[in-house]
Amino acid sequence: MRLFAASLATETNTFAPLPTDRTAFETSFYAPPGRHPPTPTLCSAPVVAAREAAEAEGHTLIEGTATWAEPAGMVGRATYEALRDEILDQLRAALPVDVALFGLHGAMVADGYDDPEGDLLARAREIAGPRCVIGAELDLHAHLTDLMVRSADVIVAFKEFPHTDFLARARDLTALCLRTARGEVRPRPAIWDLRHIGGYMTSREPGRSFTDRLFALEGRDGILSVSVIHGFQAADVADVGTKVLVYADGDPAPAGALAERLGREILSWGRSGNPPHPKPAEAVAQALAMPPGPVILADRWDNPGGGVAGDSTFLIEELLRHPDVPSAAGALWDPQAVAFCRAAGAGAVLPLRFGGKATAGSGRPVDATVRVRAVTDDLLIPFEQSLVSLGPAACVTIGTLDVVLATGRAQTFSPVVFTALGLDLAEKRIVVVKSSNHFHAAFAPIAAGVIYVDCGGPYPPDPARIPYTKVRRPISPLDPNPWLNV
Repeated sequence: MRLFAASLATETNTFAPLPTDRTAFETSFYAPPGRHPPTPTLCSAPVVAAREAAEAEGHTLIEGTATWAEPAGMVGRATYEALRDEILDQLRAALPVDVALFGLHGAMVADGYDDPEGDLLARAREIAGPRCVIGAELDLHAHLTDLMVRSADVIVAFKEFPHTDFLARARDLTALCLRTARGEVRPRPAIWDLRHIGGYMTSREPGRSFTDRLFALEGRDGILSVSVIHGFQAADVADVGTKVLVYADGDPAPAGALAERLGREILSWGRSGNPPHPKPAEAVAQALAMPPGPVILADRWDNPGGGVAGDSTFLIEELLRHPDVPSAAGALWDPQAVAFCRAAGAGAVLPLRFGGKATAGSGRPVDATVRVRAVTDDLLIPFEQSLVSLGPAACVTIGTLDVVLATGRAQTFSPVVFTALGLDLAEKRIVVVKSSNHFHAAFAPIAAGVIYVDCGGPYPPDPARIPYTKVRRPISPLDPNPWLNV
């Protein structure tokens, strides 16, 4: 068979003042046809999975462009259209193809396009024709739309949060699309819309055991695939919210029944699906009451993975009130401060203003005399099978506090953010990470505890207070949930 694979992805926070242009894609990740590295990025795993299948089964694979921009604000219209058309032209040139696989995110928003992924898949369907099996992998923090589901034969989303399974789910997608192309199965979709804006973590209960059951459901009683789309609350689009997508073989009725059952179970959790989020002072106090060892404080609402800057200073200000507590924080986005530190060099002492620059929600800049502990030309950090570059970076010391500053924006996926610059986290009592939950897999083995912190912004932390204008109502927590009394 002839296969085509490409990827176009980012996650758009429509409330963030950080525009996304073509340079944002090219500096984050851009691989022209045939140039994708052996390991996947978060949303380009279908390219790697297609390579594996082509090599193992003797298929012909035509690769298109694969590109990703770090989450930020609105994608420019010309940027989206040019990248979309680049991939669609490659698909057109590859015809005929039996299977077309797309690595998407599902929460991109571009100027003039509230559903770019649906737009891309619909245009791909027009080009490839009705016989081509079209598959797409989505991040679970997506906006699942009817256009996406109508245009694709199979959509598979990550199951894990933190996202430890993007390559595994791409392999599932590829295998199911190949089975469909061979006529072995006929996937029929069903969607159940929870009418709820929320989500859960698979690193803790009840999400952990629930996710394990999702895996067990697949391959039984005609169920081919189960995906829970948590949604991405920081976007003002009609389809924001949580949905369950199930594919059954030949008959959508069992898929519909299962999707509703799973969706109602999620709704029954209420607030228990997510942990408490103390404010900074309370979080530090809780950390100091825990057993010795580094306690991880996750600054969830200043997480670059949510499309914001990653330069807020609220937790750093709180740590500076505890000069006797060995601590570390990172990585803060501050290219200018990094440039000053690199110019001064490791070992230098200088007055430095850092953080608190992007928005009012970032807090006040920190002004301090710092010692430059270390600098690097490129801070590379692992995230599952991929490597993420934070660009030139520096570590500065203020008393017992070490802060990692970076030129690039990305979540603190790994302790390597700190250890690559010479920090021993075993010596720290508190470690602040800029991440929602993707830090968990790598940090949990070394942590004495994990606390998720509410610093008040800048990512919209409370969906009930987000100024949505396009969301379909009713939807909880903006309204009483319409399913709870049905």
